Amino acid sequence: MAVSELHRFTLDNGLRVVLAPDPTAPVVGVSVHYDVGFRSEPEGRTGFAHLFEHLMFQGSESLEKLAHFRHVQSSGGTFNGSTHPDYTDYFEVLPSAALERALFLEADRMRAPKLTRENLANQIDVVKEEIRLNVLNRPYGGFPWILLPPVLYSTFPNAHNGYGDFTDLEQATLDDCAAFFDTYYAPANAVLTVAGDLDVDRTRELVDKHFGDVPARPRPHRPSFAEPAPDSELRATHTDPHAPLPALAVGYRMPDPVNELDGYLANLVLAGVLTDGDSSRLQQRMVHREPLVTDINAGAGLFGPFEARDPDTFSVTAVHAPDVAPETVLGALDAELGELAATPPGEAELAKVTARWSANLHSDHDRLVSRTLALGSMELLHGDAALVYELPERIAAVTATQVSEAAKALRPDSRAVLVVEPDQGGTQ
Repeated sequence: MAVSELHRFTLDNGLRVVLAPDPTAPVVGVSVHYDVGFRSEPEGRTGFAHLFEHLMFQGSESLEKLAHFRHVQSSGGTFNGSTHPDYTDYFEVLPSAALERALFLEADRMRAPKLTRENLANQIDVVKEEIRLNVLNRPYGGFPWILLPPVLYSTFPNAHNGYGDFTDLEQATLDDCAAFFDTYYAPANAVLTVAGDLDVDRTRELVDKHFGDVPARPRPHRPSFAEPAPDSELRATHTDPHAPLPALAVGYRMPDPVNELDGYLANLVLAGVLTDGDSSRLQQRMVHREPLVTDINAGAGLFGPFEARDPDTFSVTAVHAPDVAPETVLGALDAELGELAATPPGEAELAKVTARWSANLHSDHDRLVSRTLALGSMELLHGDAALVYELPERIAAVTATQVSEAAKALRPDSRAVLVVEPDQGGTQ
């Protein structure tokens, strides 16, 4: 994909705007990223950021419930939202003729979502059902993204369950909602991205028309969520009533994704060297040569990469047979990491992983929705939307020595190990 020109500006109310024209197809993507995620929610209100994302779809002061859905779908568009550790995003992809409609809808709910007792009760029930479906009633639900952080981290922002505890969700009040909106949904705490078939001058006019009069509010202070890495191995066990086989997750701290980006990217490449494809090191050793596991994965970021500021997590997850001890799996992992720490990967092995990453990023950003969201999140987290276009080259430039250094940093005396045991009783 050719690198688009980027136009970045800030409205008087503090809203940052990124425009990325691309005339290759008659569609536009519109996204708004708010600088608030799981890690910003107040103690005693786990799951609140995600609950609030749901409430943003329940109408506004000027549009009744479901109007947002109807306006987008009747234009032939799609829409959604999602909550991440450090941001919440909302987006639409529509025919370019409907650009103003999308801008009106996003500005409308940035101005004043409809926060009613009925909407709140209704969405608490929806979120609880989502948690039952995705976590409580399925094998390995919440593994590892809900279960591993409380083992690896000790502070509430980093360790708590971002999906939410039922008791916390049920105690959420309209006052909580109003305070959360006033604090975090200020224009100065958001990035608006418009990508695709757009005329820059006309789009600037439309952005100003719809967002320019959203009242300014102070940008909230964003604390650092940094905490020291563990100085010993941390362990926990979780019993899963639905899991057919035991599993384990190993979590390590990674370099700061924003201030140590190249070190962070070396971790991404290391994850690929370890488990990406049949010829990867852990697949070869643990699945083929000495079959210890039925499934093994390594990844940078519990939700994927580029989702969070510091601290972020490198994880290795494995599902294994009941007669294989967790220590055996950990021993094989440590041996492979030790080997990589001592001897950097070969040129061909490294090139295969970096080429795959570059190809995946290029094809991902060919999709307008992915590109729009990536531009917005990079502007929000890194202060630089253009990084989206630089990442494939930055990853291709990762050296074998950097990967070796990344492996050396994943030490047994500074990690979390979560063991998942099937509940033989099978009851819940």
